[in-house]
Amino acid sequence: MIENRELTIDDYLAMLRRRLKVILIPALLAPLAGFLISFAFAPKYTSRSLILVEEQKVPEGYVKPVVTEAITQRIASMEQQVLSRNRLTSMIDRLGLAKRGKSVDQVVDDIQQNLLIQPVLPDITAAQRKRPGQQSDMPGFYVNFTADNARDAQQICSELTSMLLAENLKARSQVAQGTTEFLSRQLDEAKKNLNDQDSKMAGFKRQYMGQLPGDADNNLKILMGLNSQLDANTQTLNRAQQDRSYTESLLSQQLAAWRSTQNSTNPQTLEQQLAALQSQLVTLQARYTDDHPDVVKAKKDVAELKRKLAEMNSAAAQTTNTDMDKEGVAEPPEIRQLRVQIHQYDAAITDATREQKRLQNQIGLFQGRVALSPNVEEQYKALNRDYDTAQKIYADLLAKKSESEMQTDMELRQQGEQMRLLNPSDLPEAPSFPSRILFAGGGLGAGLVLGLGLALWLELRDKSIRTEQDLIAVLGLPMLVSVPWIGAGAAERHRAGTNGKSEAEEKKEMVEV
Repeated sequence: MIENRELTIDDYLAMLRRRLKVILIPALLAPLAGFLISFAFAPKYTSRSLILVEEQKVPEGYVKPVVTEAITQRIASMEQQVLSRNRLTSMIDRLGLAKRGKSVDQVVDDIQQNLLIQPVLPDITAAQRKRPGQQSDMPGFYVNFTADNARDAQQICSELTSMLLAENLKARSQVAQGTTEFLSRQLDEAKKNLNDQDSKMAGFKRQYMGQLPGDADNNLKILMGLNSQLDANTQTLNRAQQDRSYTESLLSQQLAAWRSTQNSTNPQTLEQQLAALQSQLVTLQARYTDDHPDVVKAKKDVAELKRKLAEMNSAAAQTTNTDMDKEGVAEPPEIRQLRVQIHQYDAAITDATREQKRLQNQIGLFQGRVALSPNVEEQYKALNRDYDTAQKIYADLLAKKSESEMQTDMELRQQGEQMRLLNPSDLPEAPSFPSRILFAGGGLGAGLVLGLGLALWLELRDKSIRTEQDLIAVLGLPMLVSVPWIGAGAAERHRAGTNGKSEAEEKKEMVEV
């Protein structure tokens, strides 16, 4: 290849025609070699089963699904559970896979490496029909297992598929029952907490009865009423005390008048009065006649005094003057009435004083309640807030437990999301590896690459001058004359070297000045 000049499409086509054999020979021999090489590898057989993921039969608006985890994560978790050594060991013993010259560990490693789970791509139109924001999940997945022979591949794939389905049922059932049990324990604790809050609230109400926030206005009204009653009671007490004082003064006056009268009616006094009236009567009789009014009045007074003196002498034998004063037998009705009034006033004063003390105690009690209302209200609000929180938690847990019980019942009735075996494990008829076509195709590609590489290498090493452009590039001078091809077949070779140009162009290139 002549360097230091620009190559055209015609130059590349000429290179391709010149090196066509170099390119075709590796391209034809390499696929055959790849096909033959494929027989050097031990065949592998792949068995496949299809598991369909069915949606929940009960609408999610009525019962929410038990498992909210994405199905891809659940499949990965189930795969890890199924491929655990304990699970695989029991399957290997049951199928007798370790009796073929391999240890249990080797068989376990082979199963773990040769299992492949592929998701089934969802239908795009079905995904578009879903509500906005709803994630379209895969409708199912393939379980692929590759083994040295077709029968083992089918058996192991069937067993692994069954284990995946069983693991799904077990996991969903455990989640549902575990959720219900957890919510039951939480609900019991919430109920106990709510009962404690009820007890605290009831004790607080008993302790501060009448001082709760709802009683503040009522306490103020009662306090105002008690103050009014106290004012009225004070007025009544003052009036009763004044009336008693006035009645006592009247009684003192009446007692003084009565005692003076009582002293004037004593036997000694009456005898003195009688002697004085008798001497006065003698004097009047000496001066006037018996018909004179003064004489008549004096006689009448003397007779009256004698009668009183006789009555007093007869009563003296039955009682003494001291007993008469003590029992008040001889007191006039006015004095006894005054004493009764004083007694009534004393009783009224006593009742009023007692009522006054009671009202004062009640006023002090309600004043204390009103003064403590802010602190009691703060404590009550704190207790009420805790009670409302506990009640809300209990109601939420109760609703969640009821929902979890419905979910558990739905799972037990197999009305939730289910994984159903749609296509069981098939018996592979042809090995999945090696693929003869793929090996031949790979050989074809390698042969083309090798041929093109050889052609390029040969062109780079070829320094022949074939065209005017090559000569100009080598000499750096314009060409003045060209010699035509001479001999049989010269025209064809010249035509092949001129890259398929017309005869006029060839003649023009053959003779140039």
